[in-house]
Amino acid sequence: MRKRMLQSAVLSMGALALLSVPAKAQQIIKIDGSSTVYPITEGIAEEFQKAKRGAVKVTVGISGTGGGFKKFCRGETDISNASRPILAKEMEECRKNGIQYIELPVAYDGLAVVVNPRNNWATCMTVEQLREIWKPESQGKKFMWSDLDPKWPKQEIKLCGAGSDSGTFDYFTEAIVGKAKSSRGDYTASEDDNVLVQFAQRERGALCYFGLAYVEENKGKIKAIQIKNPKTGQCVAPTYQAVQNGTYQPLSRPLFIYVNAKAVRERPEVREFVEFYLKNAGKISKQVGYIALPDRAYKMAEERFNKRVLGTVFGGEPEVGLTIDELLKREAKQ
Repeated sequence: MRKRMLQSAVLSMGALALLSVPAKAQQIIKIDGSSTVYPITEGIAEEFQKAKRGAVKVTVGISGTGGGFKKFCRGETDISNASRPILAKEMEECRKNGIQYIELPVAYDGLAVVVNPRNNWATCMTVEQLREIWKPESQGKKFMWSDLDPKWPKQEIKLCGAGSDSGTFDYFTEAIVGKAKSSRGDYTASEDDNVLVQFAQRERGALCYFGLAYVEENKGKIKAIQIKNPKTGQCVAPTYQAVQNGTYQPLSRPLFIYVNAKAVRERPEVREFVEFYLKNAGKISKQVGYIALPDRAYKMAEERFNKRVLGTVFGGEPEVGLTIDELLKREAKQ
């Protein structure tokens, strides 16, 4: 009898002990950065959360590539979406705060130059024409389409494009003006590409630029024009094939995620998410309108992640027209 009472007491104590153990907190992975990379990461985050049956929550913010790196280098996020490589000043900020990172290419994108669908005159533009309009010295100057080509009408050009916290802004200015962040500022700017799509849809004289995925998503509402490749002299439309085979230049670019190395080392859920990301990036990229990397490129990215290769292959300098093979063969620097 006494023995049964003791067993009962022990069981009750065990039950109480179990009740007093707090429920395991939901694991959270924090991601922020580029609006261009957002659709890919968000799609993968949804699939990952389903696979983990709610045990892990993944939050994905949109503060632009520059805004994302500010948070990442302060240690506020685990992963940063980026539509351009990390810059020297951001590398220095990460270094100062002891943040080490792994740079991983996840897809390819093309920047599209877009006009209103009622624009029936412009079919192809040169880098020189775009530079003339977008260079900082053109601040305050009104352009007519006829200023660029006398065969085009005297219709005022209305500009829209990426905001200055966007990696799209950095890449476009580097590719067109010749220096990253060098641009006139008197245009309708936004880090949200949907705002720019609406502008191009509304203004007959619109001349805008944003990610190719948003053109595919809004077919019929806006019109993307061809860009004359400076090397070949051929006018090339912004298609997925042209981006992948490197003929759409200079407005093709790789997209990245940057992963906090400490988070990978200490938190299994972050490591699992990145592994899941690299296995599914090709499929999700196609689904949301981007250009998947070749299979061998994802395998090389997986090897880079498994070896925990730290730093960037760009050394803090923006580059234009780099192919994915050239990118993956480079050695990373911190």
